[in-house]
This record gives sequence, C-alpha cells and structure tokens, in this order.
Amino acid sequence: MRRSVRGIDVLLENTRPDISDDDVFARLDAVLALIEQYAPAKMRRLRKDIAGIDVKRFACRGAFFSETRRILCELTFVVNRDFSLAEIASSILHEGVHARVHAAGVFRTPASLAKEERLCRATELWWGRTVPNGERVVERASALLTMSDEEVAPVVDWRVAAQRVAEADRRAREE
Repeated sequence: MRRSVRGIDVLLENTRPDISDDDVFARLDAVLALIEQYAPAKMRRLRKDIAGIDVKRFACRGAFFSETRRILCELTFVVNRDFSLAEIASSILHEGVHARVHAAGVFRTPASLAKEERLCRATELWWGRTVPNGERVVERASALLTMSDEEVAPVVDWRVAAQRVAEADRRAREE
C-alpha cells in the first residue's frame, strides 16, 4: 500500500494481520508532524535527500538504502506504543543523516562507518534535547556515543537477523 504522508512517499508492506494499515499511517503522520514542528530544517533536508520511506518487518528499527534513497522504518517499531513518537522520529532523523552523507557524495569505508554512526547519534542527542519528552532518546543516544567503534557500527549477519524476525512473526501468529 502506498500513500503520501506529509509530502513523503510511503510504501507499507504489512505482513502482520494484527497490525492495522491505518494505524501505521496515522503513527507515521504524527511522527513526521513532530519533526516538522521541532526540526523544520531537518524535515526540508529529509524531503530532498530521500525518495521515500518503506515500512515493513526488518531486523532493526531503521535503515537507509543508498541504492534506492529510501529509509526503512520497522513495522512493529512504528506501531508499538512502548515507543514514543519522539523515539520513532529519532530513528528517522538518524537514517536521514545517512541519507545526507550519501547525498553529499561522501565515500564510505569500513573505517568511516563508526564516525558516521556517531554523527547520527549526535543528531539523535540533539533531537532528544529539542523535542518534549525526549529523555529516552537522550539516554539511548548518550549510551551509544560512549561505545567502541565495533559496538557503534557492528557487522551484522542479515541472514541470521532475518531468521529471528521470521521466528518472532511465527510466535506472534500463534498467540
């Protein structure tokens, strides 16, 4: 399902019958409204740097895919009320930094990935201090900024991660 949300192309791939499409789009609209209100310059930049947002099941909260210039927001993360709108917005802003770095034509190397991740986390820290009720964002970003390069930018086995997602979905269907 595809919709424009606040001027951004959003493609929803909802594989979970327990999650309402309308809830996903409403939460994403509220998240983007929060960014528009408290970080309008970052929202303008985001609209230029990305082609859209994909919402689907994935092995982490968010990702940026340079080949398509699209941000991914993890489906269950978007609708989980344990996460605030500020936390979801923080993830989008984080991925927006990756998009900005890509748009600027920066050549990425394995050695530069930790530096880029720290730049993303610094944006999260700024966001958490800017938005109301951003304490959890500040707490998470601050903790991650103190980690080693290997911890900040770990090597991920995406095959194993996808298996874990599939297992979690199987358990959710059984409940």
